[in-house]
Amino acid sequence: MIADNIKTALASSSMIRKMFEEGILLKKQYGADKVFDFSLGNPDIEPPAEFHELFVKLAKEDEKGSHGYMPNAGYMSVREALAKKVCKEQNVKIDGSHIVMSVGAAGALNTVFKTICNAGDEVIVTRPYFMEYRPYTNNHGAKLVEVDALDNFDLDINAIGKALNEKTSAIIINSPNNPTGKIYSKESLASLASLLTEHGKKTGRFVYLVSDEPYREIAYTTDVPPVLCCYKESIVVSSYSKSLSLPGERIGFIAVNPDIADKDDLINGLIYATRILGFVNAPALMQRMVGSLTEARVDVSIYRRRRDAFIKVLNEAGIEFANPEGAFYLFCKAPQSKDKKDDKTFVEHLKKYLILGVPGSGFGKPGWLRFAYCVDEKIITASGPAFKEAMKNWI
Repeated sequence: MIADNIKTALASSSMIRKMFEEGILLKKQYGADKVFDFSLGNPDIEPPAEFHELFVKLAKEDEKGSHGYMPNAGYMSVREALAKKVCKEQNVKIDGSHIVMSVGAAGALNTVFKTICNAGDEVIVTRPYFMEYRPYTNNHGAKLVEVDALDNFDLDINAIGKALNEKTSAIIINSPNNPTGKIYSKESLASLASLLTEHGKKTGRFVYLVSDEPYREIAYTTDVPPVLCCYKESIVVSSYSKSLSLPGERIGFIAVNPDIADKDDLINGLIYATRILGFVNAPALMQRMVGSLTEARVDVSIYRRRRDAFIKVLNEAGIEFANPEGAFYLFCKAPQSKDKKDDKTFVEHLKKYLILGVPGSGFGKPGWLRFAYCVDEKIITASGPAFKEAMKNWI
């Protein structure tokens, strides 16, 4: 028999993956161009040309030992290159010793929580949030504590303050946010930093601020404000899944604030956790790739055009949504019917018209649903009549 906790988790496994897998079946049945699959945040834009050129170059070189083990934290040359990038983004002075390479942002988050959480600790998150945060914290004996965001999906500092206690190990933020596309302002981050500082002085335990930033470089209206320079006990986690369209390559990193308390113990703990969680080290080839591509990224204007096209579709169908400032998701209100049906029912209704989205319940926000627009713009535009028909037969 499998473990009880895995059995329980399987019963409520990722709604994103469930919808994605249903989409595969529908495409086989009706044809890929007839199914409007907005379920999975799987970037369809090809990596930049520089990536392909460098990939071929490194594959041809095949330098001796280039596929062997390296230090668990990663190649120091790569860590130094990423440290320079982080310095510019986060307005801090760090070097390669503050960087630990990871198997994507997911591997990085598990490494962080393994390192900082004791059994029974609590990790605060603002609703709505990426649904995998709960199993990531549970993996390491911690409990995810949800607090509501403000109506505009900004951080509710008062609500976070009420959730803080002696068991709080960390708060995790995600900006630009999945699923809302919200970018937290410099003022919001400063207020959060002040709250956490006062809590630490009062309790003697300074909460870690863990910033999950895989969408940092997909921003439309403003630059994403830095976290490391506004709060001493901060850790940034990122990946190249979105900025370089490399989700399947599983490459990311952890950046630690240079002034964080017990820095050496924390970094050594991250390196140790990387090893014992079974990652051992981030993929060797991808490390060398991203270390040489610190200035490269996908063409964000493509996502901006898709966002605008999708907004037009939703407006014409009469579906309300939060206007995304970054990432590639539209978070929409599930329209009320005479029977006041919920978001899951509306998602099932949309499937009749071959439209696939994800219920907001999976992100901790019932009554909403998420559409991912990392799909061809032709699919977005073609979905317009289906959305209108679905709405006509819902209300």
